[in-house]
Amino acid sequence: MEAAEKEEISVKDEAVDKNIFRDCNRIAFYRRQKQWLSKKSTYQVLLDSVTTVEDSTRFQIINEASKVPLLAEIYGIEGNIFRLKINEESPLKPRYEVPDVLTSKPSTVRLIPCSGDTGSLILADEKGDLRCHITANPFKVDLVSEEEVVMSINSLGQLYFEHLQILHKQRTAKENEEEASVDTSQENQEDLGLWEEKFGKFVDIKANGPSSVGLDFSLHEFEHLYGIPQHAESHRLKNTRDGDAYRLYNLDVYGYQIYDKMGIYGSVPYLLAHKLGRTIGIFWLNASETLVEINTEPAVEYTLTQMGPVAAKQKVRSRTHVHWMSESGIIDVFLLTGPTPSDVFRQYSHLTGTQAMPPLFSLGYHQCRWNYEDEQDVKAVDAGFDEHDIPYDAMWLDIEHTEGKRYFTWDQKRFPNPKKMQELLRSKKRKLVVISDPHIKIDPDYSVYVKAKDQGFFVRNQEGEDFEGVCWPGLSSYLDFTNPKGSTDILFLWNDMNEPSVFRGPEQTMQKNAIHHGNWEHRELHNIYGFYHQMATAEGLIQRSKGKERPFVLTRSFFAGSQKYGAVWTGDNTAEWSYLKISIPMLLTLSITGISFCGADIGGFIGNPETELLVRWYQAGAYQPFFRGHATMNTKRREPWLFGEEYTRLIREAIRERYGLLPYWYSLFYHAHVASQPVMRPLWVEFPNELKTFDMEDEYMLGSALLVHPVTEPKATIVDVFLPGSNEVWYDCKTFACWEGGCTVKIPVALDTIPVFQRGGSVVPIKTTVGKSTGWMTESSYGLRVALSTKGSSVGELYLDDGHSFQYLHQQQFLHRKFSFCSSVLINSSADQRGHYPSKCVVEQILVLGLRKEPSSVITHSSDGKEQPVAFMYCAKTSTLNLKKLSLNIATDWEALIWLAMRQNITTYQSRYDAHGSTDPCGSLLPAAPSVLTASTLQHSLTHTSSHQASST
Repeated sequence: MEAAEKEEISVKDEAVDKNIFRDCNRIAFYRRQKQWLSKKSTYQVLLDSVTTVEDSTRFQIINEASKVPLLAEIYGIEGNIFRLKINEESPLKPRYEVPDVLTSKPSTVRLIPCSGDTGSLILADEKGDLRCHITANPFKVDLVSEEEVVMSINSLGQLYFEHLQILHKQRTAKENEEEASVDTSQENQEDLGLWEEKFGKFVDIKANGPSSVGLDFSLHEFEHLYGIPQHAESHRLKNTRDGDAYRLYNLDVYGYQIYDKMGIYGSVPYLLAHKLGRTIGIFWLNASETLVEINTEPAVEYTLTQMGPVAAKQKVRSRTHVHWMSESGIIDVFLLTGPTPSDVFRQYSHLTGTQAMPPLFSLGYHQCRWNYEDEQDVKAVDAGFDEHDIPYDAMWLDIEHTEGKRYFTWDQKRFPNPKKMQELLRSKKRKLVVISDPHIKIDPDYSVYVKAKDQGFFVRNQEGEDFEGVCWPGLSSYLDFTNPKGSTDILFLWNDMNEPSVFRGPEQTMQKNAIHHGNWEHRELHNIYGFYHQMATAEGLIQRSKGKERPFVLTRSFFAGSQKYGAVWTGDNTAEWSYLKISIPMLLTLSITGISFCGADIGGFIGNPETELLVRWYQAGAYQPFFRGHATMNTKRREPWLFGEEYTRLIREAIRERYGLLPYWYSLFYHAHVASQPVMRPLWVEFPNELKTFDMEDEYMLGSALLVHPVTEPKATIVDVFLPGSNEVWYDCKTFACWEGGCTVKIPVALDTIPVFQRGGSVVPIKTTVGKSTGWMTESSYGLRVALSTKGSSVGELYLDDGHSFQYLHQQQFLHRKFSFCSSVLINSSADQRGHYPSKCVVEQILVLGLRKEPSSVITHSSDGKEQPVAFMYCAKTSTLNLKKLSLNIATDWEALIWLAMRQNITTYQSRYDAHGSTDPCGSLLPAAPSVLTASTLQHSLTHTSSHQASST
């Protein structure tokens, strides 16, 4: 115990030199693959080995040099997905195949063998729309959709598979003679890291020898690729021809460098490719260290001959080559054929699961710091939010709340009555989140350590003893979350340091030859360690509530499928403008790879942000999924009220904007949960045929209705905002100014400006009042912001449940409402008849944007037949209609009819009501599209309005 105490670590120990991390040329399996592939060794299919079983087609592949047979399996999976698995046919021991990431065994569809050319095999799905064309020698697979080759596998001959071997000194003379083609010199062994690999003072002993795999994919006519988080890089993946590959290896990188391809906290080995008319995806299911090379060859046109004035030309199509390399495991890859972005999102979630439905409080604002010192500090910060009228939902405590960094304990001096502290937060309908890291202090008097040790729940070293490493508590052992046995109701958890972070270990992490449950080396599953940590934590919280309550777990490390268990953040960022700017592409990349619940530390974790930067970061964070302020222990305090009233007001406004939009946020998360659609979306997802959007990363969509362009430059007075869609119309959410789509507009920005635009044709639900936390707002009234399209119509939705339990799933206790505005009638109807959830909440305000004519009257009709005139205000300058003092129950059907002067061809509301809210196809009765304003008219407001009091008609 005393030795461990002496090892206690300070914050300075975590701020490491970036040189302790490896680049590609210092990674042995990368060097081996590059050296071997330069020899152009080829694989071929043995066509006489082809067999068709119930769910797959199987055949052998042989390498010309090694002659070791590989078994290839091709599966057709429901939803236009193909799966290719390649493994040794008879390995010396089983090779690691990633468990638990796939939600279940994928449902397969029959692939029908078709006749092909001699030396080939064609497999088609039952519809015949998709085909795999397999060439035998050399081995190649072409994925064909509607007669177009979309993707080719191994067209560059980069299939690489190191078969498991016996250590050379254990071999017989005959076995060594058979392997004479392999250079076994001591010098070459050390350089290629076959059986051991040195890095700095560390030596990685490889009990199974070299076991890396690799494969190339050629994507035809695709130049725009995205995905493979986590990197502090641009949203669109870059060419790696002249530099390092993208590295997927989970590491604790304090103050990571931006615009760098090194691996940081999490890894999702999944990328998407997009072009006009098609989106596809590649999911490489491997949890070992992985490198991805990308080489785009743009379209070119060659002049072949010159005959007088006429030149013969040949156009070469663009294509992008993607080369995946992993240190171990097998090749297990899923090909998602789209064709639309939404299709690819559904296909990926069909494999790995959708975003967990979060508890409502977790979408509010979170206040965190390393560390709030004691109970009085927590009480004072909590009171500060109330005193300054700033809503928040959760207080967070970092590692200092524990007894000597022994997790699941409280420091008795600083937190003598944690239950009372939690009851104070409960009385204000707020929550507490505490940290739980995977390292457990080695201390025979620490019950958590003793129980885990006695039951064998720690990762082991090569000698079979508990692995020991240094982290915050000092000498620690690390929980093995791959072991299935090791896994106050307002207390929630935050998983940190779970890459896993091991101070003074190789690259700040665990040795690759540590041993997990099942005798698997850590190298096989390194990237999935944090996934298991979050999974175990989420399942523990569910068990605590006996299966009734949704968990909330934030994790720093993650893998494919982590979206099923909670939220992710971008780790230890820095208080600089460049980190605010890079947070947008980082979050967009996480979002399109399944992890919708993501965010970045507001203000930057490291350093002291200037006040302007802090305000701009709050404004950006208010429009990003996970919204938390956080800072390290050696920074100045930065609670929102510490910078003077002017800045307090600006931060308050940003946070209150977030709370006002919570109905929209919650509805978006429901769609992410049930329909796999990202909450935060790059523009190309919503506008897949608009080429200009393919490279944009400084603005994004929230759902399909809101476009957000955060201000990320200091002292900005104007920002250029691209409003996509030549047939679209956009409304400034603050001034209600209207803009045509398909152009870039210059928007003036003061320090209180957050450029947010609502898309014409959408209805956004909001809360009309903001409380101290989400818990105070459950019964507050709603407003609807109806933005008319160029055709004068709009649609939107609202999802509502109790905000915390699983009863929406098990008891169908939810409301899903649809709002449609057509022919000057706004209808509230059920979007899902299965749901039932009583609510007394009412819609008290409706704001219609883009209505060119002033109504003569407005009336509402409810499901009980009651008719009610409505008071309204109309502003001609902004074409805005404001319906006030309504009392329309959100849970029941109703209509609001806007009677326009000179209105013609009105369909009776009674016929629509009798049809249970269904309407004829929307044909606008408005005489023209909404008026479009220019930059000079941005300051128009609801002055010079016409006011109409309700009267009987």
